[in-house]
Amino acid sequence: MFRMYDLIEKKKNGEELTKEEIEFIVQGYTDGSIYDYQMSAFLMAVYFNGMTKQETFELTMAMEASGDTLDLSEIKGVKVDKHSTGGVGDKTTLVLAPMIAALDVPVAKMSGRGLGHTGGTIDKLEAFPGFLTSLPEETFIQNVNEHKIAVAGQTKNLAPADKKIYALRDATACVNSIPLIASSIMSKKLASGADGICLDVKVGSGAFMKNEADAQCLAKTMVDIGTFANKKVVAVLTNMDEPLGNAVGNTLEVMEAIDSLKGNGPKDLMEVVFALGSQMLLMAGRASSEEEANKLLQSTIDSGAAYDKFKEFVKIQGGNPEDVDHMESLLSAKVVSDVVALKDGYVAKIEAEQIGHASMIMGGGRASKEDDIDLSVGIILRKKVGDFVKANEPIATVYANDSSLCEKAKEEILDSYQFSDTKTQGKPMVIKTIK
Repeated sequence: MFRMYDLIEKKKNGEELTKEEIEFIVQGYTDGSIYDYQMSAFLMAVYFNGMTKQETFELTMAMEASGDTLDLSEIKGVKVDKHSTGGVGDKTTLVLAPMIAALDVPVAKMSGRGLGHTGGTIDKLEAFPGFLTSLPEETFIQNVNEHKIAVAGQTKNLAPADKKIYALRDATACVNSIPLIASSIMSKKLASGADGICLDVKVGSGAFMKNEADAQCLAKTMVDIGTFANKKVVAVLTNMDEPLGNAVGNTLEVMEAIDSLKGNGPKDLMEVVFALGSQMLLMAGRASSEEEANKLLQSTIDSGAAYDKFKEFVKIQGGNPEDVDHMESLLSAKVVSDVVALKDGYVAKIEAEQIGHASMIMGGGRASKEDDIDLSVGIILRKKVGDFVKANEPIATVYANDSSLCEKAKEEILDSYQFSDTKTQGKPMVIKTIK
């Protein structure tokens, strides 16, 4: 029988824990036999001393085993999933999932709600009145088998240990630990039952990981966990120094996703979509090279198949497909106001996190999980890095439901823009792929 005191001491001294010791800790904290003060001491020891690859894997598997797992074995074909570590304006799933599904590759995606300035896919999809974000398991599986696509919020009790541990990490300043982040993400992804997982690891001012070295370490750690678990896992590092695309805010992002499926997507967004999509098609065996995968993905846009698949997806999950054709009718913000440049110049930088915060000020994000979200508010960026702007020309348009909050958001947006007399080249969107 183990004692938590001894295990805290062991990790405090930088020693490696065994599989059985890690399982004891996770199980004990989940069932309440290990107390918050003991677990917080252990997490702080991990924060300072890290974990080995094997320890991180065992922690992941122990958290996965703490609750239910989703059995997708009834779904025909190689099931692929995609996960983003979160960013500003990240509507990638809304564009990517129907493109992949239109190529007859099953997309079975458990998705989450947004917290803080990062938007959640489930929140965005609720822009469609009647859209069901909670599906019984049998309906979820049936939709994927018949339509190749289902995106829903978590219905089963997946990785409950992770929820409890994350809440404690958040309260004790232990969030920013790569082994703890990696095991948290991968425990839920492995419990969700997909055969292949494509990880979009964001790096930059609007991402959780602010520098490339940390992002690369996180990506490699998650890929290693997948390898240990005999799953196909690929991580793509993508740039989040400025918001992705032009729209930030739930309904606005859905509208931009629909435009993208029509072939009018912003260059930076589509670059990320194609980078992730090509890896998903390779994992599924649908393409044998990135070049072939990119041609297949482009064909779904050119033929209208991806757009049609998105309408089909909205219909089967309870929404009205006609709303896809007339999305502007769902935009109900009462206040629409431009942010204008104070001088001539080139946009040199846009602080993505500040843009996300500006949307959050108006109700487009959550400070806590219990907060309500206003789906109609948000921001359209009219100018991105490298664009020239004249004094008094709009650099962004704000959609709000409160005039005073709108003015606060406008101040935040203006402060987020930096200008230069010379043109600045934006950073590449796809930084590195780790397999």
